[in-house]
Amino acid sequence: MPSVTTKMVEDILHVTINNPPVNATSQAVRQGLMRAVAEASSARAVLLRCEGRTWIAGGDMAEFDRPAQAPDLPDLVAAIEASPAAWVALLHGTVLGGGLEVALGCHHRIAHAGTRFALPEVSIGLIPGAGGTQRLPRLVGFELACDMATTGRMVEAETFKKAGGVDVLTHDLERAARVFLADMPAKPGPISARPRPIADPAFIEKTRAKLEKPAKGAKAAFHNLEALLWACETDFAEGQPRERALHLKLRQSDESKALRHAFFAERAAARPAIIKGVRAKEISEVAIVGGGLMGAGIAVSMLFAGLKVVLLEVSPEAAEAGRTRIHTILEGAVKRGKLDMSNMTRLQSHLMTTDDYSAAKNADLGLEAVFEDLAVKQQVMAKLAATLPADALLATNTSYLDPHAIFAGIQNPARCLGLHYFSPAHIMKLVEVVALDTTAPETLATAFALAKRQKKSPVLSGVCDGFIGNRMLAAYRRAADYLLDDGALPAQIDAAMRGFGLPMGPYELQDLTGLQIAYANRRRQDASRPASERYVDIGDKLVEMGRTGQRAGKGWYRYEGRTPLEDPEVNALIRAAAKRQITFSDQEIVARLSAALINEGQRILDEGIAASAGDIDVVQMLGYGFPRWRGGPMHYGDTLENLPEMVADLTAQSPDSWVLADKFKG
Repeated sequence: MPSVTTKMVEDILHVTINNPPVNATSQAVRQGLMRAVAEASSARAVLLRCEGRTWIAGGDMAEFDRPAQAPDLPDLVAAIEASPAAWVALLHGTVLGGGLEVALGCHHRIAHAGTRFALPEVSIGLIPGAGGTQRLPRLVGFELACDMATTGRMVEAETFKKAGGVDVLTHDLERAARVFLADMPAKPGPISARPRPIADPAFIEKTRAKLEKPAKGAKAAFHNLEALLWACETDFAEGQPRERALHLKLRQSDESKALRHAFFAERAAARPAIIKGVRAKEISEVAIVGGGLMGAGIAVSMLFAGLKVVLLEVSPEAAEAGRTRIHTILEGAVKRGKLDMSNMTRLQSHLMTTDDYSAAKNADLGLEAVFEDLAVKQQVMAKLAATLPADALLATNTSYLDPHAIFAGIQNPARCLGLHYFSPAHIMKLVEVVALDTTAPETLATAFALAKRQKKSPVLSGVCDGFIGNRMLAAYRRAADYLLDDGALPAQIDAAMRGFGLPMGPYELQDLTGLQIAYANRRRQDASRPASERYVDIGDKLVEMGRTGQRAGKGWYRYEGRTPLEDPEVNALIRAAAKRQITFSDQEIVARLSAALINEGQRILDEGIAASAGDIDVVQMLGYGFPRWRGGPMHYGDTLENLPEMVADLTAQSPDSWVLADKFKG
């Protein structure tokens, strides 16, 4: 079947796009629509519709790395706009990017009530390229268009209609189209010919300030704002070519290439080869052991996914405390407008908290989220295995411990796996799905399906100390400690990494999560740590001084509320312990720490712990805040011409402490 089909019925040309899965504006679609424009010359009106679950939901990103191919989308939209026939767009699903630009070229827009609209090009480092920043503010006003283009935010149909974006909202597109055509108003003038929009200078400055913090160094939002202002300053005939030229230039930018890599890496990570064609089991009830912050967060995420949850604790009092934590999280969702009271009551009715394991006898999945103690986790898993059905999945949320040891002696080990959530688990998107030597593909397929049901991004990991994410975090922290040992201070290191695009530096992060966590992990590793390894004990000293981080009011920093302040006592301790006194530039700090991440990531890849470099990038972006606009550490490393020298310099500073990845040996 062709991507675009046409059928003339009396004086109405029916044009249908069918380009699954999202009707992207591929070259074939553009060619088909151009033919339809020519065919429409004898029609009174054109009804443009899409098959499937959505209207055109953007362009074909596979084309973005190639030279633009005719017909260009701007030429197609201009041809629709100039057609003597009135084009009527029947909109449903999502109307995104190039799809919205096509709709803006049409003369009338009829939308299903559930339709959503967006210009999401900013999320892949681009601006619209077919007049989106020039037509949209002329149609709906500068402020709404600015919000859509600079943030990529979805706008609901009712909001879009109130702003003048659509002519008719309906629950029956076909009926509404018949009624509209029977008494169709005169064809309006093209949107491109409408007066220039007006932008309030105060609004522009407020927008710039609002965009600065979340950008973290990314430029796309500001490019979109600049292009929108062209609509206010110039006629369409000048603004649209400028928009197109910048769009094509940005396609080749490092930022856009990184963001497109991130887009495809997330989708590939969610579909590992091992589960291809494997049917997932149905999960309807989950037993979670541990009602602390992590367990409560996981429970909330399961409840939002429509699952029944049995939260198990060591005592009735602990179970009630777990219920209170869950209730507090749900109340917060209500206050933020993410949940209404009736749905909160419904979710709470799906929750049971108890110390009686028999309450979970029908659960399809048992997951432990207790503290990192092997003996405790083994006891919990033995209880779950004895209580749940023999084929129920069993999962550990351990961050570092070997799951093989946790599941030792459990019958039917094919059902056992790791599900490593990140805190706060009801918010963080990443889940590391950890495959044991015994884990069956069906178990993994079920875990991936469950994560997607929770609206999370799952990534497959093998078993090693810390799996993908925390193993790389440990290498990153060691490299940061070596910088301290060579003369740097926490504030400079943290500022350098924030300047690179991370939300916080390594020492701010430790203070936030608590120094005692890494301290306990180092004590676990003491027996196996090589005697030759360079070891910096400043973090140990701080914990032993009671400086465990933000909650204690002091860690690497001292705190006034939540504000970190440099502490002369800590800086003096670091200077006294430092082996060398080297002055580092911020660029040198970033180079050392990013090289440490890339090297450890490559080792993980060499060992088969991760299936691809893209999987590693997804873990780092979603779990640890590596700037998405840099594409994750592995993609970023591929853009660095001097990466081998950076890694060599890193290892030269500590030759006994680093095991080079195969890629860098020799």
